[in-house]
Amino acid sequence: MPQSRPIRDGVPASTVQLPQGVHGSVLEGLCARFPAVAREVWMQRMARGRVLDTRHQPVGPEAPYVPGQTIHYFREVEDEPVIPFEETIIHADEHLVVADKPHFLPVAPTGAYVRQTLLTRLIQRLDNPDLVPLHRIDRGTAGLVLFSANPETRGAYQSLFRDRRIAKQYLAVARALPGLREPLLRESRLERGEPFFRMAEVEGVPNSASRIEMTHDQRRGWALYRLWPLTGRKHQLRVHMAALGAPILNDQAYPALQPRSHDDYARPLQLLAQTLSFNDPIDGGRRHFASERQLVLPAGIAPV
Repeated sequence: MPQSRPIRDGVPASTVQLPQGVHGSVLEGLCARFPAVAREVWMQRMARGRVLDTRHQPVGPEAPYVPGQTIHYFREVEDEPVIPFEETIIHADEHLVVADKPHFLPVAPTGAYVRQTLLTRLIQRLDNPDLVPLHRIDRGTAGLVLFSANPETRGAYQSLFRDRRIAKQYLAVARALPGLREPLLRESRLERGEPFFRMAEVEGVPNSASRIEMTHDQRRGWALYRLWPLTGRKHQLRVHMAALGAPILNDQAYPALQPRSHDDYARPLQLLAQTLSFNDPIDGGRRHFASERQLVLPAGIAPV
């Protein structure tokens, strides 16, 4: 029977599978896997029973390192920002949950966010510690996210993404590209850029592909686009739109990284994961889900 993710104080643990490598202990392996986290932090977490094995038993600093072993750990963040927007549950059954995520809310615990995440909120709302996101969208992106609700059928739904048997359509607002009417196929090779959380197009065999179509909904030089990510690379749609000369409205990372600042809730990234369609791997029926959120075309400004 698959083990559920441990929960503490209503917050799900983060999970990591120890990679191949030669380390004397789990502590050394975690320090190597997460170099930004100080050794003392891991020691404190272990001392307070906040690092667990697959049986949810505490792991000590001398525990032997086993490549492939699953480790659960609880992150702690002081003064975690509160995200003042609510998610909507579009669908929920014994196997699958579909949530409509607002802008600014992370899908899962990361960085400065532990409690203020879609996963934590849904686990608390649905009282289901077995919830696991089947895919991710950026914190700044709004729209649909699928969750597995049942470990027994999780693999069947994960295969939809692995085998590219799920159709995803996004909407975006960006500068109008005159003459772009038919869907354009953008293919390129994406690799980690600078700093580490950004992606960049580089020379080489393409590993990403997006279909891009500008709609007739346009205003003062801005347009609404339909986007289909044919692959699932990080920031793929944002990089491809910026490379075409039409960066998505309010994008703080592409084409150039903007100075880090507090979230401006009046200027969300105008990117929406609008629809998801697939044949259900359990009953074979056709599934189609649509976000209830909308993007906004600028009314009184022209592109610079």
